[in-house]
Amino acid sequence: MGLYAFNCSEKLQTVNIRRGTCGHSVLSLGSMKTQWIWNKEKTKIVEPLDYENVIAQRKTQIYSDPLRDLLMFPMEDISISVINRQRRTVQSTVPEDAEERAQSLFVKECIKTYSTDWHVVNYKYEDFSGDFRMLPCKSLRPEKIPNHVFEIDEDCEKDEDSSSLCSQKGGVIRQGWLHKANVNSTITVTMKVFKRRYFYLTQLPDGSYILNSYKDEKNSKESKGCIYLDACIDVVQCPKMRRHAFELKMLDKYSHYLAAETEQEMEEWLITLKKIIQINTDSLVQEKKETVETAQDDETSSQGKAENIMASLERSMHPELMKYGRETEQLNKLSRGDGRQNLFSFDSEVQRLDFSGIEPDIKPFEEKCNKRFQVNCHDLTFNVLGQVGDNAKGPPTNVEPFFISLALFDIKNNCKISADFHIDLNPPSVREMLWGASTQPASDGNAKGSSPESVIHGIAESHLRYIKQGIFSVTNPHPEIFLVARIEKVLQGNITHCAEPYIKNSDPTKTAQKVYRTAKQVCSRLGQYRMPFAWAARPIFKDTQGSLDLDGRFSPFYKQDSSKLSNEDILKLLSEYKKPEKTKLQIIPGQLNITVECVPVDLSNCITSSYVPLKPFEKNCQNITVEVEEFVPEMTKYCYPFTIYRNHLYVYPLQLKYDSQKTFAKARNIAVCMEFRDSDESDGGPLKCIYGKPAGSVFTTNAYAVVSHHNQNPEFYDEVKIELPIHLHQKHHVLFTFYHVSCEISTKGTTKKQDTVETPVGFAWFPLLKDGRIITFEQQLPVSANLPPGYLNLNDGESRRQSNVDIKWVDGAKPLLKIKSHLESTIYTQDLHVHKFFHHCQLVQSGWKEVPGELIKYLKCLHAMEIQVMIQFLPVILMQLFRVLTNMTPEDDVPINCTMVLLHIVSKCHEEGLDSYLRSFIKYSFRPEKPSAPQAQLIHETLATTMIAILKQSADFLAINKLLKYSWFFFEIIVKSMATYLLEENKIKLPRGQRFPEAYHHVLHSLLLAIIPHVTIRYAEIPDESRNVNYSLASFLKRCFTLMDRGFVFNLINDYISGFSPKDPKVLAEYKFEFLQTICNHEHYIPLNLPMAFAKPKLQRVQDFFSFAVDRLTSVDSNLEYSLSDEYCKHHFLVGLLLRETSIALQDNYEIRYTAISVIKNLLIKHAFDTRYQHKNQQAKIAQLYLPFVGLLLENIQRLAGRDTLYSCAAMPNSASRDEFACGFTSPTNRGSLSADKDTAYVSFQNGHGIKREDSRGSLVPEGMTGFPDQGSTGENTRQSSTRSSISQYNRLDQYEIRSLLMCYLYIVKMISEDTLLTYWNKVSPQELINILILLEVCLFHFRYTGKRNIARVHDAWLSRHFGVDRKSQTMPALRNRSGVMQARLQHLSSLESSFTLNHSSATTEADIFHQALLEGNTATEVSLTVLDTISFFTQCFKILHFLKQFEGLWRQPCVKQVYWHHFSDSVCLHRVSVSYLGNSHNMRSLSLLYLLW
Repeated sequence: MGLYAFNCSEKLQTVNIRRGTCGHSVLSLGSMKTQWIWNKEKTKIVEPLDYENVIAQRKTQIYSDPLRDLLMFPMEDISISVINRQRRTVQSTVPEDAEERAQSLFVKECIKTYSTDWHVVNYKYEDFSGDFRMLPCKSLRPEKIPNHVFEIDEDCEKDEDSSSLCSQKGGVIRQGWLHKANVNSTITVTMKVFKRRYFYLTQLPDGSYILNSYKDEKNSKESKGCIYLDACIDVVQCPKMRRHAFELKMLDKYSHYLAAETEQEMEEWLITLKKIIQINTDSLVQEKKETVETAQDDETSSQGKAENIMASLERSMHPELMKYGRETEQLNKLSRGDGRQNLFSFDSEVQRLDFSGIEPDIKPFEEKCNKRFQVNCHDLTFNVLGQVGDNAKGPPTNVEPFFISLALFDIKNNCKISADFHIDLNPPSVREMLWGASTQPASDGNAKGSSPESVIHGIAESHLRYIKQGIFSVTNPHPEIFLVARIEKVLQGNITHCAEPYIKNSDPTKTAQKVYRTAKQVCSRLGQYRMPFAWAARPIFKDTQGSLDLDGRFSPFYKQDSSKLSNEDILKLLSEYKKPEKTKLQIIPGQLNITVECVPVDLSNCITSSYVPLKPFEKNCQNITVEVEEFVPEMTKYCYPFTIYRNHLYVYPLQLKYDSQKTFAKARNIAVCMEFRDSDESDGGPLKCIYGKPAGSVFTTNAYAVVSHHNQNPEFYDEVKIELPIHLHQKHHVLFTFYHVSCEISTKGTTKKQDTVETPVGFAWFPLLKDGRIITFEQQLPVSANLPPGYLNLNDGESRRQSNVDIKWVDGAKPLLKIKSHLESTIYTQDLHVHKFFHHCQLVQSGWKEVPGELIKYLKCLHAMEIQVMIQFLPVILMQLFRVLTNMTPEDDVPINCTMVLLHIVSKCHEEGLDSYLRSFIKYSFRPEKPSAPQAQLIHETLATTMIAILKQSADFLAINKLLKYSWFFFEIIVKSMATYLLEENKIKLPRGQRFPEAYHHVLHSLLLAIIPHVTIRYAEIPDESRNVNYSLASFLKRCFTLMDRGFVFNLINDYISGFSPKDPKVLAEYKFEFLQTICNHEHYIPLNLPMAFAKPKLQRVQDFFSFAVDRLTSVDSNLEYSLSDEYCKHHFLVGLLLRETSIALQDNYEIRYTAISVIKNLLIKHAFDTRYQHKNQQAKIAQLYLPFVGLLLENIQRLAGRDTLYSCAAMPNSASRDEFACGFTSPTNRGSLSADKDTAYVSFQNGHGIKREDSRGSLVPEGMTGFPDQGSTGENTRQSSTRSSISQYNRLDQYEIRSLLMCYLYIVKMISEDTLLTYWNKVSPQELINILILLEVCLFHFRYTGKRNIARVHDAWLSRHFGVDRKSQTMPALRNRSGVMQARLQHLSSLESSFTLNHSSATTEADIFHQALLEGNTATEVSLTVLDTISFFTQCFKILHFLKQFEGLWRQPCVKQVYWHHFSDSVCLHRVSVSYLGNSHNMRSLSLLYLLW
């Protein structure tokens, strides 16, 4: 009945799971007609052991075990660590007293987030908790692969030399012109194209024949192809293909098509070729006959020799001979152990190491690194140059000051994408023109030099005044991004008038003197006012990959048009700039030397846009580089969670319409002064928080926009950058003051004249906050003629009508000023829903009496928050939601609605491909907080309960599906909450059963039951959701092993697996094995399986005359668990469950078999390379744990070796017991499921016929079997019975499956201890013992080395089938000599495909073929040595049979002889060619010793 035990009398158990609250329908596995029956029999579920109880009861046994590391979880397996937040800056970007000054809950949480270190739950052995590819070992592949020498490769080389020598020196039997078909799999037979070639039929020195083709009669040139006739089985005419054509049929169903020029020539070729085929056939028959006779002679002689030795030993026991045998065998064993390799190292999966399914490492939140480049500003010169001030001896310079502002513009998206970078390149002599004497007022109104120098973030303010290097960053680079330079000068008058001397310069010296005199007067009077002068631009990127255009240069200076000052006008001009034929701009001669380069890797002395120094930064450094703020496009894919404190507001006055005002007589040269204030009272003043421009203070109280001469409707392009305070209130506002600036220049200027430079002509203001949020949209503001106290109360028309404030409006309070603002803040949000939610939470925390349902309303509104805001403030929002989940209110619907918001956020992050931020949040940012209410549940308790409630809802299937699909997030949150609770509450020291309350165990069990039907029933409806929750649940339960009662987790796993059925479709079988694979990848999987004896072992002292066979006391465990019994599956729950499911899967279709075999093999690979378990005793204990796997292979031995390979045991009496065979060792009383069923297990045993072993090398291939396993007859392999038996109803296993299973088998027999192996051999039946040896022969066959030429040929055949590649090597068989013919007949073209690690492409090199041959050769060598180790130990243990008189008759039975000789000697002969010389030397030494001792 297979390895699964069945119980027909047990009732079908169904798990009822409610899917709705009171009044809803009940969804159950039984009601949905879930079929958990396999052929009307239900799978018997084996209950796992009470792990914690067993550990407690066997504590002494475990601690005294020398291999206790395999039985115990390590101490301090889990811990919490606080990781310092990695910062780019020298100091934190958060101000020191920020949290105390903050009053808004949202701002407080943001500041807390940016200043809190990471809290990480560490699993000490987490590196071992994944697939074998994730192991922390240096490399799974050996650094240097040994190069073994094989006879088959040497034969090929000799044949190549012989072929070349024979073709040169003679031996030609026949020659002539033939037409050869150009073989190509992409065309049909009748369409084959023939080419005329000259052929030589030659006999080689070893008697074989070869047919070479050349372009002409001169055979000295390179052969165009060769056909080895040893592989030819027939030659027939093909008149339908071509006239005088004939076909050479080869062994591997491959044919060569040739055609003669005349009918007579064709007849002559046919006669010659048929004779050669007959000669080859006769020689093969004779070789077979000689082989059989030799084998019989060897057997007879060995029997006689063994009998003579036995008789002699009966008289004298030959102690010297036995001593020599033991010593020799020990030396052979040590010799075989030198330089051994891990067999899995050469496995195709290990060699490929495909990491596609491995999740990347989770990194903490960090500032997004966009494409960055550095701008270095060197020089700005126009063609009006002269000596200025004291610079009489220096080089000529500009005769008046100019100011530059740089910014990035995106033509493609029609926007400005960076802040302004202001540069002052004026030499000191020119700068002095702006202030003259040192007491001249600076731009902020403070006397320069009158106060001590201030320090900003540890940097002297003087070092920040003249920064000439900036770093720009671009999120979305493309060729249509331009760096625009705007040139300004001191206000003087009309732009055209001011630019004329620079354009028309007939007398440079005279012009320079004139311009200098005028500029000196203007600077002394109007030095703080600017006017636009010119602009230039240059492209930045070559392509969308961000390649910098390092060779680009700025365009000529274009005179600024006073009517085209706005950013929109610049964007239009840039579009025209790309089309020179449409550009009609006036050029001002000059040169701007600004270079663009990549940011150096070792860049130092850089500061952020907030002037916070970045690492590394030198003290007192004056050559500073500043980062220019990027305005990231408001697109979700460019968003990232904020990690630093930044709080900037950019204000842009756009236009003032004063052409219709009648309030002021003079209002033409209008200057706009901007201030940031926190009060509208008469005694209120501006705040010093505006970023200043070069040469002035770093922070100033006001900023001026450029002045347009004689323009009553001026436009502005200025950008004012404000450092916002941490706490904003309703009184914070930006105040605009408009001045009429007198540009008159008098040579007899007086102090009175100086005082009338500016005249106020209006005021405007806009409050920063509206409904508690910062306003950033474009606004139209009215302008007042005066500024009375309390003016902020006049913001709208209604307040203006009701206010008693004495105010006079310009032009009837029409909106005359257009402005806009841009917020770059990481502590303020503009999203209304997020603001209201946090505001309500703040009210509740402050003691405000909550209105029922109010919180639920705000929670539901969060579904409408902007996705960009959601991402940017992700940690802040998520942490507040988790507080609400456990703290805010006892209302029943609040936790569910809160979880629904969490689900909405998680789903949106996945939809935008930003789920990595969620993983970073869980690992680093999420820190469960204790609930403030005494009776409140913890996060893991509340969240698990709400998940159950959502899954039970029958109406909202969309929410259910989302919860299933993204369940990983909630399970990870639960796990971290559980771990934090255990560690911070010191519960980790309690016994596991007491760590969590029983109620929480019940919640987890209910959650599991709620998930099961969505996986096992709705899998077709929601494939992605069911697969995701299946994996997420497995990962969660795997983590629970570390935190909870492990026996309870075993029960959860058992309940989940019981929801699957052997009759489930393929997708559910895949789910089941994905679940098991995830569980079994636990870092302490071995201790979870308790590889220990569950019964007291008996020490059996061997009698004195056994001392020469066993030289020590052998610990024989009479209760060795070697079968998949219920006791085994209970004691070793996980491995037993996996093996039972694998045994069922092996009877299923290919996809399911493949999945199950891969899980087993990958798990064993992980054990083999686990650095914690590399000692041979540890590996032996692990291998013993998988001993029932051998029984699984024995049940499927027909599918591994073929029916005809199994030996008939008709000669052995059915009553023969283990006592008669195993030299007095006690036979087991219960063989379990490993015992063969005589009626159904092996068909070949019923007929009583043995295999025809005409040639030992062909013993493993059934007669009539085709070269491809998947083409085997299904009639013989399909049972007509209604129930499954151990014979699969599907085809034979393919090469990948067989090799994978055998590789696992070889790992077990290689690693398992000799004592355990001997005990196991004593427990199995005689027939099973023979089958175990058969498996060894099967291993030799399937891992045989086929030679480099055959490996290349198989690859070429693969290329031919998939790409139609025609290579000359396709005409060459794998082997050329006579000894290789028989092996060629055994060859399957597909035998190596599944093990190929080559990159299947037409570009495969000879080095690739050599590497593959190296892997195959090492695999064959390691397999042969492993088999030799096993057989040698087997022989050493059971040779005592010949000294026991009562077994003398048994030895004479043919079946027993086969055990010792037929397998060993034939295996050696079979693989003489395909085993390396190293393996052959070990084979012959062991064979000689065996011959001597027997």
